[in-house]
Amino acid sequence: MELKTNYQYTYFIHPFVVEENKYQKYLLSLIKDKRFKMKVFQKNKDIDLYNYFSPKTREYLFSSFSHSGAKLEKLEELPDDTKSAILSKYPCTIFEYELKEDIQGKAEEKGIFFKVRKIEVICFNTGICFFTMKTNIEESNSFSDLLNFNYKFREIKQENTLNNYDKIYLQTSTFDDVNKLTEFIKSITGSEIETMKLDIDTQIFLTYSYVCIDREAWNVNKNFEDIEYNFNKYANFLPADNSVDLDKNSATQFSEWKYARFGFSKQGVVLFTSSSDINNFTDLPDKFENEYFYTYILNLYKKIYLKKLEVEFKKASNLKKARKKFIEFTRNIWILDVTENEVGSKINYILGKNFELDRLYSEIKIKYDVLYKESNIEKNSRIMLAVAVILVISLIFNVLNYIEIIK
Repeated sequence: MELKTNYQYTYFIHPFVVEENKYQKYLLSLIKDKRFKMKVFQKNKDIDLYNYFSPKTREYLFSSFSHSGAKLEKLEELPDDTKSAILSKYPCTIFEYELKEDIQGKAEEKGIFFKVRKIEVICFNTGICFFTMKTNIEESNSFSDLLNFNYKFREIKQENTLNNYDKIYLQTSTFDDVNKLTEFIKSITGSEIETMKLDIDTQIFLTYSYVCIDREAWNVNKNFEDIEYNFNKYANFLPADNSVDLDKNSATQFSEWKYARFGFSKQGVVLFTSSSDINNFTDLPDKFENEYFYTYILNLYKKIYLKKLEVEFKKASNLKKARKKFIEFTRNIWILDVTENEVGSKINYILGKNFELDRLYSEIKIKYDVLYKESNIEKNSRIMLAVAVILVISLIFNVLNYIEIIK
């Protein structure tokens, strides 16, 4: 039976890295670009997000929560240079791209129509940033179309691969072809040199997708197991006609509610739901693209920053600075509880495990401990040498005094 969708959207995420000494300049370029506006979070309109994150994590990700309206207005009135200098001190700043009208995708003949609903650039002051684009398919309720769309769009930067799957052809009214879209992304993300140093794949988007399928396929009389094969294709971002043995390529599953199933992989996250539960096309889609989405971004940030520290520890010239950054990361992020929300805590745990954060952190901590001990040994050696020199000088001085006395 062909699955039908009631509601769906997909975020495509592209991590990129800006040199830290150029971060303020990068913020300035976004501020000067009138298409971008700083995203402001306020308790009265973002109450679920406010309540979900712990106070310190909330302050780290969304500093505008603690700003009064007057302070935000004053910030907007400042010269661009001053504004960028202030924002560069905040741990995280998020910019929204103003879409004057939906950037509508159009496809030839049997292709897929899609719209870009939202574009954001999430900037951490360590230079690690994320380009995010929310899309949804138009004029189709075919689950197969969603599978094929996610499969191909995540490879949008690989121009030569788009022709390999002839059932789908992507183009947009704003971007005439793949090259135009690639140029648009590159104009925001800039050079890939720093990104590639951290072994980040710059050719394939990370994918974060939500779907609510029609209750006809999953209800009190029809079990999830009957459509699990479709879920596995969705969670592993495979095309509708995939015939790969999914047992060897399966994402981690997590279920908290009867008609909802999460899928976690290194390529992204999905939430597969049924309209048998009204929350799955009312409340849950909003939570998935807000509370859970930023939980995903935070864990992704941790992974990339740990890899960045690992690279810096390998450079002898950066050891002192790297040690300081590692201590700050541990104090400001690593030891913090992200959320007290029960489901959010489980999601945060699974993401951390999926990204192997404990292993990355432990490896860097071992390097830090070794370097710290070596530094202390070297420091103690210098002190002992200085003491020895002082003792020798003192001994010589005493001997000379003694000689003078006995003359």
